Amino acid sequence: MKEILRVEDLNVTYQTKSKSIYAVRNAAFTINQGDSMGVVGESGSGKSTLAMAVLRLHDEKYTEITGRAVFDEDRDLISMSQTDMDELRWKEISVVFQRAMNSLSPVHRIRQQVEDIYRIHEPKASREEIRERMISLLKLVNLPERVYDLYPHEMSGGMLQRTAIAISLLHNPKLIVFDEATTALDVVTQGQILKEIVEMEKTLNMTRIMITHDMSVVAESCNKIAVMYAGELLETGMVKDIFKKPCHPYTQGLIKSFPALKGGHHGKLTSIPGNLPDLSVSCKGCIFADRCDRAEKKCFEEKPSYKAMQNGRNVACHFAEEM
Repeated sequence: MKEILRVEDLNVTYQTKSKSIYAVRNAAFTINQGDSMGVVGESGSGKSTLAMAVLRLHDEKYTEITGRAVFDEDRDLISMSQTDMDELRWKEISVVFQRAMNSLSPVHRIRQQVEDIYRIHEPKASREEIRERMISLLKLVNLPERVYDLYPHEMSGGMLQRTAIAISLLHNPKLIVFDEATTALDVVTQGQILKEIVEMEKTLNMTRIMITHDMSVVAESCNKIAVMYAGELLETGMVKDIFKKPCHPYTQGLIKSFPALKGGHHGKLTSIPGNLPDLSVSCKGCIFADRCDRAEKKCFEEKPSYKAMQNGRNVACHFAEEM
């Protein structure tokens, strides 16, 4: 299967006047064509930072990014010039943000914004051509033609999010990043949109990264999962394998903190005690050791290696094979 994105030893550090914040450390994963990978973890774990680093949307004045993010087999997004990145955005890589109202201009109709975006890569496109393309995409996300002529404030939250998804598909990109794209919606609308996204993937052979803190979103709409904590990936693999038998204590804690996804019973719901560590301090051992009920002396003194296990699973835990 064709490789779409390969991330290798990716690090993101925010620079402030007084200290450095190590927001992402040594991230590594691979996404193939047709994959849908959910990146999960509690708030502040570095999920959006990771995605924005791949998209090169950070303010480079205050952000240091090292490592590689090889797109479409041979183009490193991290070392690429901003001019070349501008050529890729929307055309080959696109993004859907959490709140569409904040990413759409409130004083322009949808058609004006779509025309501006479309002509970045197709400057000679006619209005009729752009309209036809966008209306076909609106239908794909179950929206009527009239949306094309509306202002953002004339639509509901669900309609806005569907519109943002349609805009992200304008040029048939090879990779789409959904950054908490359904979090602000009610559960019914969220479920409808997730179903539409999955159906679109089958129709268009889409490849997707889904940033979320909701394990149920990943279980329902993704085939791969990357569990992130305090800037580090602790476990990656196939959704069906990790939900069936999570190996890392943090993954186990996340799953136990959510109700059973199919109405079954997996015991009493429990929370993970403690808080995220200070990301301005370099960690000598396992980043999760302070909150882990299995932690031993070794966990505080030695960083666990990223172990390759069966079915493409990787786990950063000293005791992964014993679980």
